[in-house]
Amino acid sequence: MSERSERTEGRAERTEIPKDASEIPDDPGAPVVAAGAFLLELIPVPVSDIDRAKRFYSEQCGFTVDVDVSPADGVRVVQLTPPGSYCSISLLKGLPMADMAPGSLRALHLVVKDIEAARQQLIGRGVKVGETEDLGGVYYAWFEDPDGNTWALQHMPWRR
Repeated sequence: MSERSERTEGRAERTEIPKDASEIPDDPGAPVVAAGAFLLELIPVPVSDIDRAKRFYSEQCGFTVDVDVSPADGVRVVQLTPPGSYCSISLLKGLPMADMAPGSLRALHLVVKDIEAARQQLIGRGVKVGETEDLGGVYYAWFEDPDGNTWALQHMPWRR
């Protein structure tokens, strides 16, 4: 089932599914998949309400909505990418091979340059983020999505 893309505030509401792979344009910004590479690029996040989770991740966390498709009856795939990341998350419905209990994902890390600035940005968007903790020179601030999946902002001062 093909769905036409509609844009709201620059974000795709639905993604058109090309009829033919030749209709998919090359993305020159995409990382090269070299022979022998195993690129981690998509992590399923189990949620109970895809629309609520999509709003949380896009509007409150600032993730970009890359894809929102319903390729078959009862199936929906929403893919979102954190700012600056090559790894995305997916919110899925109707795919038994990816079935997990909502809220069961733990400790996904978002590496940031300035943990206090990142924390304040999320708090300013209504996300409840815990205090910053120093765990042996690596700094963390924890938050949850509406289903209870847990996330950490992580700052490693030595990373450029």
